[in-house]
Amino acid sequence: MADPTLRERLLADHDAIPTSALRRLWRTGRSALGVGAALVRSRRGDELDLSQLEGVVHELGGLKGVAMKVGQMLGYLDAGMPPELRQMMSTLQTAAPSAPLEEVHGVLREALGERAQALIDTLEPAPLAVASIGQVHRARLPDGTQVIVKVRHRGIEAALRADFRSASLGKVFAAIAGTPAIRDIIEEARTAFLEECDFELEASRQQRFAEIFADDADLVIPAIEPAWCGPGVLVARFVGGRSLAEFLATAPAQAERDRIGGALFRFWVRTLYREGLFHADPHPGNFAILDDGRVVLYDFGCVRQFDRQLLQGFARLGEATRRDDPAAMSAAIAGLGGVPPGDDAGREHLRQLLRGFFGPLLHEGARAIAADEGFEARTIMRDKLAVGRLQLPGRTLFLFRLRFGLYAVLAQLGAVLDWSALERSWARALVA
Repeated sequence: MADPTLRERLLADHDAIPTSALRRLWRTGRSALGVGAALVRSRRGDELDLSQLEGVVHELGGLKGVAMKVGQMLGYLDAGMPPELRQMMSTLQTAAPSAPLEEVHGVLREALGERAQALIDTLEPAPLAVASIGQVHRARLPDGTQVIVKVRHRGIEAALRADFRSASLGKVFAAIAGTPAIRDIIEEARTAFLEECDFELEASRQQRFAEIFADDADLVIPAIEPAWCGPGVLVARFVGGRSLAEFLATAPAQAERDRIGGALFRFWVRTLYREGLFHADPHPGNFAILDDGRVVLYDFGCVRQFDRQLLQGFARLGEATRRDDPAAMSAAIAGLGGVPPGDDAGREHLRQLLRGFFGPLLHEGARAIAADEGFEARTIMRDKLAVGRLQLPGRTLFLFRLRFGLYAVLAQLGAVLDWSALERSWARALVA
């Protein structure tokens, strides 16, 4: 569970986002050295310096942008990270140094003009959450409707552009994607992160997901209030709930875990196969659990759209992996626009990678997802040369890496379901 006192300290601090490429590079490098030093100390069995680690978390949170996103991922993806560091990094899923209230008011006035005052009058000073692109406050509309107001950080777009101009960014994404052929994935990440700055686009995506799940008994997508949205401002109905950690602290019954796990799997996996949409930010800060057991989803800034051809290739890849058919795996990789390995050693490497990635699809019957599910695949992904030779499109590599995040969440939850039957039922139409 994230440290609540660290979260409070982060939210109470105010830190202007640096937009100079050189300054961001320096601070990012300093943070990376801090993480590296913690990993070395952990492997030697030495005690970690918690105050130093808190400094690293504060630094990443102050940078926002790419650096903070990497910190969020480290907080729930990397099973090999020391627990103390993972716990601290997980704080970045909902907290970071916040913008001063005067700055928030200024953004609202610029976006909404005179109407902004109605929100400002009821805006709670302390943010509910601070993310890499914006921060969220609770407020009330003139008709009494309880809402959240998401305000974009000043300077965040310039900061992101500075990050992507940095020559060192390739090293960051090489570590995440596990391939030296990173130009494609960097461009995909650049597009995705800059799109997150477009709150009008995010509002339209959230409305689309709300339409898709309008009749789902277990999933809630908060309604957008379009009349109150504007450049850099998104307003939606307030739907509060418990975090995953808070829910698990109540020792929930297995049936509750299963219901929530099924809802999350349906949200991320069925939407991919049926709609071609993928919410590409599956960390625990982006959903909450209501008292009646339903799951509310937040933050639709990072959503990727896939065409039918790519989805068919992805579904065929999963089916070939389930059948353990190396020839079909290679054919599916080629169908995705990649280059399959041409020798037995390479094909075996690919087989191991895919069996790790599609792990829940390989086992018939109900089962829990293990905490190290996909660990072997993550290890292989770090073999940059082998994965780089596949030359998969950047969007596919992004999807591969982030799907491990869903496994990590489901492992924490401890849900027991027939994951294979669920996924195959949604993918079947694409491979027929």
